[in-house]
Formats: sequence, structure tokens, C-alpha cells
Amino acid sequence: MSMPRRAMKEMGFQACCLRCDAVDVAASSRCKRCIGRHTTIRDHIASASHDDPFTQFAKEMLMMAAAPHRHDHDEIHGPVLIEQQRLAAGLSEPIPESTIEDVEALFEQQKNKEKLNVIKDVANQNQWRDEAPSKEVQKEMIGKFEQQDHAQYGARTIPSKKIKQVDRSERGGEDLALTDRLKAAADARALPESEKELASKENFEDLQKERKKWKNVLSEVDELLKEPENNES
Repeated sequence: MSMPRRAMKEMGFQACCLRCDAVDVAASSRCKRCIGRHTTIRDHIASASHDDPFTQFAKEMLMMAAAPHRHDHDEIHGPVLIEQQRLAAGLSEPIPESTIEDVEALFEQQKNKEKLNVIKDVANQNQWRDEAPSKEVQKEMIGKFEQQDHAQYGARTIPSKKIKQVDRSERGGEDLALTDRLKAAADARALPESEKELASKENFEDLQKERKKWKNVLSEVDELLKEPENNES
């Protein structure tokens, strides 16, 4: 059994190397003859008609030989493909079993690995994020702010100033009647078709009455708040 040559693996013919009885010497004359012969076969299969049943069968065999782990469930060729994988595993170095020390070292390595912070490390391009600016730079920055007029900053508003009421009648998003109609229709959705229209209308009227009552309550509260005895000086 010989170690599969790279050229044979690239063509998908490594199964031939695994079953070869030649001396395992790279670049030998026998290897060169085998590689050349299989190159001709591969080119012939690639250029043959796709409608030819024999060519299609050859392509399927080549696919199985190139990737035995993907086709070892095949009822006919499965045992041979499993044996091919066993032969390949016999040529590879055994993988040592992981110990508790290996697992602990892996966790320690992941814990000490510095994670990239998108906001801090990528988005923040402030030149002073790691070190404060010098005293000279600070004085220069303060001087720029002092040159501006900040007299109006923090000025208090005038509480007694009359604020014009905003007209919200044309705002579609605040159409309360439409909101009530939609809710009334949704509440009547489960009823039979013959009762839906009447129930939706009654629900809408009830919602409008409740809204009118609530508006009257708010108006009364506003009037109470406007009375002098209810206002603290």
C-alpha cells in the first residue's frame, strides 16, 4: 500500500494508490506511468457525451472513489468505500485523545483572547480615546469655546406666555373616529355575516359615547384647574 500521490488525489483516483503494491517511493517511474494513464482516462470521461450510459456510470464510480465518506451508504459499493477509508486512516498519524489539561488550556486561551468591540475599537476613532490631550491642546480647545456667545444658553422660558393651540384635525394618525370604526369591525369579526354590519355599527356608537363621556370629564377637570382657589400661588 502506497501513500496517495497528490496528483492522484486531485483527480479522484487515490483509491488506486491505497491498493497499489509498489514500493512507496515518490516520483518513481511506476507512479509517473500510473498518473499519466489516469490523466488520459479522466480527460476521456470529461469529454465524452453525457448521454452515454457507460460514461455516466464511470463518472459515478469516480465520484464515489474521490469522496468515499459521502457515498459509503451505497448498498452495493458501501463496503468497498468503507474499506478505502480504513486504508487511508491507516496511513495517517493517530490523533491523540484530549486530556483534562488540554481542555483547561483551551478554555484559558479563549478566556485570555481579547474580543473585538465594534463600538469601542472600530467605530470610535477619537484620537484621545486612550490618552487625554496635553495641557496645551486643552487650553486651545477651551479658548475656542470662550470665543462663542453663550448668553442665551440655559435661558428660562416665560410661563405666562400664551401658547397657541395646535390644530390636529387634519392629522391622519389621530383620526379617533376611524380608530373606533376599525375596533368595532374587529370586535364583530367573529359574528355571522348577517349580524356583522349591525353589531359593528352598535359597537362604534358605544365607543363614540364612551369617548364623549371621557372628553367631558377632561373638560371638567380643566375647568377645576382654572379656578383660582385650586391654583397655588
